[in-house]
Amino acid sequence: MPKNTPIKGIILDMDGVLWRAGHPIGDLPALFDRMNRLGLRVMLATNNATKSVAQFLAQFARLGVSLEPWQVLTSAVVTAAYLQAHYPKGTPVFVIGEDALRDTLREYGLAPLPADEMPVETPPLVVVGMDWHCSYQRLRHATLLIRRGAAFIGTNPDRTFPTPEGLVPGAGSLLAALEAATDTPPHIMGKPAPEMFYQCLQRLGTAPEETVMVGDRLETDIRGAAQVGLRTALVLSGVATRPQAEAATPAPDWIAENLEEFLGRTTDHGRRMMDGGQRTIDGRR
Repeated sequence: MPKNTPIKGIILDMDGVLWRAGHPIGDLPALFDRMNRLGLRVMLATNNATKSVAQFLAQFARLGVSLEPWQVLTSAVVTAAYLQAHYPKGTPVFVIGEDALRDTLREYGLAPLPADEMPVETPPLVVVGMDWHCSYQRLRHATLLIRRGAAFIGTNPDRTFPTPEGLVPGAGSLLAALEAATDTPPHIMGKPAPEMFYQCLQRLGTAPEETVMVGDRLETDIRGAAQVGLRTALVLSGVATRPQAEAATPAPDWIAENLEEFLGRTTDHGRRMMDGGQRTIDGRR
């Protein structure tokens, strides 16, 4: 891609980029104001399917940031939109996940089944996201249904997510257990699969080379965005470390300690980057 292509849109991951366990990383109102002053169109794209778009908007509002619904895309929304396009209205779905995932599927015309009941007939779909209350019984039901022919859909493959105490199991850990039990890999909907990036670009109205993905995970944020042709920035405020980032293939276009450093501390630096001239923050490239 041309190195002098101006950046017009920015896609931000949330956990590890904007906050960690709900605690903001930096002055978020100032950072969003800076992006607005740089003329960037902003999207938030998260593999987190445990909260609805409305819940994320409320969380941003509590942190002093006002966003519009179109700017927030979750893996639950991506999953629901995909299934709506490929399955009839009212299709039954066995769900391992939180209420936000079930509610989103319902909003898009699907019919989530009761969480703890084994269906008499095999539903066409088993959808799995992060479930704070996941039990062996739910995993057992999902395993039997997938082995009977239900399609196995995963909202996202994140094996872990960062907390103040350290990394803890994510949705990908549940998917790994079911894949081991069924010998069936899940069809992933969130990052690094391309569908989320395509939906972001459509909402932003920008081309891939005009858009940068800022994330903290090499295997999802960076790899997925690079495959779609986006420019990429890896921040070290979440999961990935600098040695991992420097050894990664594909390599991120930028490595920065956090979003503030990526955007630059001076207006002049920020303008050069958004004009396509400056592509290095840490001096590595």
